[in-house]
Amino acid sequence: MQFIAVAAAIWVLAWIFGEAWVIILPVALAVVIGTVLWPPVRWMRAKGLPPAAAALVMLLIAAGVIAALIAAVAPAIVEQSTELAQQASAGVVQVRDWLDGPPLNISQAQLDSAVAAITDGLNTSSSQIASGVFTGVGAATSALVTVFTTVVVTFFLLKDGPRFIPWLRRSVGYPAAPHLAEVLQRIWASLGGFIRTQALVSFVDAALIGIGLVILGVPLAFALAIVTFIGGFVPIVGAFVAGGLAVLIALVANGPVTALIVLGIIIAVQQLEGNVLQPWLQSRSMELHAVIVLLAVTLGASAFGVVGAFLAVPVAAALAVVLRYYDEQVQALTHSRVESEVDS
Repeated sequence: MQFIAVAAAIWVLAWIFGEAWVIILPVALAVVIGTVLWPPVRWMRAKGLPPAAAALVMLLIAAGVIAALIAAVAPAIVEQSTELAQQASAGVVQVRDWLDGPPLNISQAQLDSAVAAITDGLNTSSSQIASGVFTGVGAATSALVTVFTTVVVTFFLLKDGPRFIPWLRRSVGYPAAPHLAEVLQRIWASLGGFIRTQALVSFVDAALIGIGLVILGVPLAFALAIVTFIGGFVPIVGAFVAGGLAVLIALVANGPVTALIVLGIIIAVQQLEGNVLQPWLQSRSMELHAVIVLLAVTLGASAFGVVGAFLAVPVAAALAVVLRYYDEQVQALTHSRVESEVDS
C-alpha cells in the first residue's frame, strides 16, 4: 500500500512538473545565466551603479558578445559551405566505390534500389513530414517565448537577487526558513563555481583544438572551436559530439590522415581536461562521479532534448548540495542526541 502511495505521488509530481515545464525551463535557464553574470553586476553595484542599470548593462554586454560570436562564425560557414558540399559529394562517391568493391561487392543496381526505397518512403510519409514542419514552427515560437521569459527573469534576478533570501525568510517562517535559505545560498554558490569553471575548461579545450585545426588547415576551424566551447557545457556527450564533428569535417575536407591527426589532438586535449584541468579547477564540493554525470546527461537529453542535456549537470549538482546539507543535519542531530544521552 505504501509503495502504491509513493508511486502515485511520484506520478503526480511528474505530471505537475511536465505541465509547469513552460515556467520551470526559463527560470532554470535564468538561474544558470544569472550565476555567470552576477559577479560583474555585483562589481558595478559596488561602484555605485543602480541595480536596474547594472543588470541592464550586463544583459546588453552578454547579448553583444553572443551577437559578435554569431557574426564572426556565420561568414566562415557561408564562405566554405559550397566547398564542403562539393567535398562531401566526392566523399559520397568514394564511399559508393568502396561499397561496390571487395569485400562487400554491392552492385550499382542494389544501391539504386536502396535509394528508390528511401525515396518512396519519403513520398509515403509526406503528410507526416508536413505535420512535422508545422510542429517545428510551433516549437520555434515556443523557443522565442522561452528566450524572452528567460531574459526577463534573468534581469530581475540580477536586479533584486540580494533581496530574495530576506523575503524568503519572512515568507516561509521558522523553522524551515533558515534551512531553505542556507540550501539556496549553497546551490547558488555551487552553480556559479561550476559554470565559471566549466567555461574556463571549455575555453582551454576550444583554444587548443582550434589551434590544431588551423595548423592542419581544416575548414571552419573557428566555427568548430566555438562548437567545442559550447559543447563543453554538456559534459562527456558534448565533447564527443563536437569532436566527432571536427573529425568528420577534417575527413571530408583534408582526407583520412588529417582526420586521424585531429582525432589524436582531441583525445589528447580531453585527457588533459579530465586528468589535469578538471581535478585542479573543480572544487571538492562540486565533484560528481563520471557515471552520475553521464546518467544525468542521458536522462536530461532523453527527457528534454538539448536543453535537458545542458541543464542536467547543474540540476544534479544542486541535488547533490541538498543531499549533502541533509546529511549534515542528520549527523548533527544524531551527534546532539548522543551527547544528551551521555550527559544524562
